[in-house]
Amino acid sequence: QSCLSRQQLLAAIRQMQQLLKWQETRFSEGLRAVRSRLSTIHASLAKAAPEPPAAACPALQAPADGRKFGTKYLVDHEVHFACDPGFQLLGSSTRMCQANGSWTGQEARCAEIRECSSSPCQNGGTCLEGLNHFKCLCPPQWTGTTCQYQAQTAPPTWSVTDDPAFSRQPRCAQIAQTQQCSCDPGFHMSGTAPNGICQDLNECEVYQQQGGPRLCAHACVNIPGSFRCSCPAGYVLLGDGKSCEDIDECSLSQDNCTSGSTCINTGGGFQCVTPQCPPAAGNVSYVKTSPFQCERNPCPMESRSCHQAPKTISFHYLPLPSKLQTPAPLFRMATAAAPGRPGPDSLRFGIAGGNNRGHFVVQRSDRHTGELLLVQSLRGPRTVHVDVDMAEYLDRVFQAKHLSKITLFVSAYEF
Repeated sequence: QSCLSRQQLLAAIRQMQQLLKWQETRFSEGLRAVRSRLSTIHASLAKAAPEPPAAACPALQAPADGRKFGTKYLVDHEVHFACDPGFQLLGSSTRMCQANGSWTGQEARCAEIRECSSSPCQNGGTCLEGLNHFKCLCPPQWTGTTCQYQAQTAPPTWSVTDDPAFSRQPRCAQIAQTQQCSCDPGFHMSGTAPNGICQDLNECEVYQQQGGPRLCAHACVNIPGSFRCSCPAGYVLLGDGKSCEDIDECSLSQDNCTSGSTCINTGGGFQCVTPQCPPAAGNVSYVKTSPFQCERNPCPMESRSCHQAPKTISFHYLPLPSKLQTPAPLFRMATAAAPGRPGPDSLRFGIAGGNNRGHFVVQRSDRHTGELLLVQSLRGPRTVHVDVDMAEYLDRVFQAKHLSKITLFVSAYEF
């Protein structure tokens, strides 16, 4: 009996061993299948995974005879382009940095507007080049934008009639038994030949009355047979005969600033500035470390109000044209760690004071930089103040604050 039981027990153990071996084989095959499936999925995902997005795009330059607005080339940031008066924009006026490191749109170029080169005026009309526009000065019997329609001869209301210098005799010739008379360019026949007189066309009035763009960036002066442009005091006329450029009195030493002040060039003039540190208050006092910067003296350890006061105060002066197109970046603030010391891991920017605060916003352009934007256009002449502060934090603990006091000198003119 005991022998039989022992054989039965051994047979049962062998069966258990075989069962366990079979289970181990099945488990190993299952593991291999799972590993193979995971490898296949990993390979397909790795092949389909996109390349990591680019952090920035290549720098863009302002086109010749034009301007660029925007200095950030990070993903989703926009750069805007505009052309100077007398030029038209070819390409894209706005380009945005894409995640793949390329810009949207086409390269911006500024081409000079020369509409008279195509000779648009018909029937003997004279083409007059204006700012971004042309005007046809038509002979007496023709009218229309390109002198395409016949009209009754009548002296125009914008002729100069009360000054002998602006009148001349017509040039007449006998052709096929009839007398034909004509006037020099810039003059219009008044009356009927041969008793008519050639009177000057006041080109400045032509453009003003008909609502067209101005011939000149500033002032138009009528002269016999033509016109000339003039600029306000503090500006010089450019080679195109239409545009005005500011004279930098500071670099030309044409200012009268005293030795204790600094000359700042502005549109049409200059300003003498003498930035002053704020007076001492309580434990907070400042020392001037450069003409445009003040630094706070060391604080007593226990003075919380002193540590909260700006560590540095800097002064900045920016000339602006009137009615500048918005949004326009004006100023940037950035932080830099001292050698051997950890820099802040977060920054907070804000507008701390000044007049006309509603015209500005502060936005973060990257981890260590903030940017002041003009979002509502300013009409000059006026002086606008805006204060921007930057607070530094390390591990969410306040470290220091820096204040930038910005003064904008807005010109009376749009150039």
